[in-house]
Amino acid sequence: MNHLPEDMENTLTGSQSSHASLRDIHSINPAQLMARIESYEGREKKGISDVRRTFCLFVTFDLLFVALLWIIELNVNGGIENTLKREVIHYDYYSSYFDIFLLAVFRFKVLILGYAVCRLRHWWAIALTTAVTSAFLLAKVILSKLFSQGAFGYVLPIISFILAWIETWFLDFKVLPQEAEEENRLLLVQDASERAVLIPAGLSDGQFYSPPESEAGSEEEAEEKQDSEKPLLEL
Repeated sequence: MNHLPEDMENTLTGSQSSHASLRDIHSINPAQLMARIESYEGREKKGISDVRRTFCLFVTFDLLFVALLWIIELNVNGGIENTLKREVIHYDYYSSYFDIFLLAVFRFKVLILGYAVCRLRHWWAIALTTAVTSAFLLAKVILSKLFSQGAFGYVLPIISFILAWIETWFLDFKVLPQEAEEENRLLLVQDASERAVLIPAGLSDGQFYSPPESEAGSEEEAEEKQDSEKPLLEL
């Protein structure tokens, strides 16, 4: 039994798949394609995707939540004015919580500038903020005397550490992959619409008209008839 060469089989398979894809594109309604393109372009005009906006809101929540905890700590430890003087003006690395608040401000500025203003599509900015936050908090927990100052000595460092890593996870596993998927989907829809425009519209049955087939032996009968009529014409 004869077998086709592998190259010929690949060629046949590729041609069949290309014809199938052309049929699929031709079967797509152009109105649906234009609606999809307009929807994707509308998202691009908004300037920022929904998932990225959610990320920016969470970064803002990070700053406000840490600030709220720090203000509560100021009230608990002798009033806001006295504690502010002690923690800000007479700052002490080993006993002050002011640097944890500044760390939240640092995360907020870098992430909002990078992912809301500049609209970065890379992880280097979140990697910088998370690395700085983790290193600073680990050093402060090891070297400082926060644990001797009550519950806030545990709460503020732990909350800051967890929020920083949640931001990293959310950006790396939600924001960037979803935006890349949306961009690829837009490119596929645009490519399909361009190819659908290049393909001519469906041809009608009249454009494939073929004359009726002649009956078998009709040419031979015509020749015999002509031969039979010649003697009559001579007479």
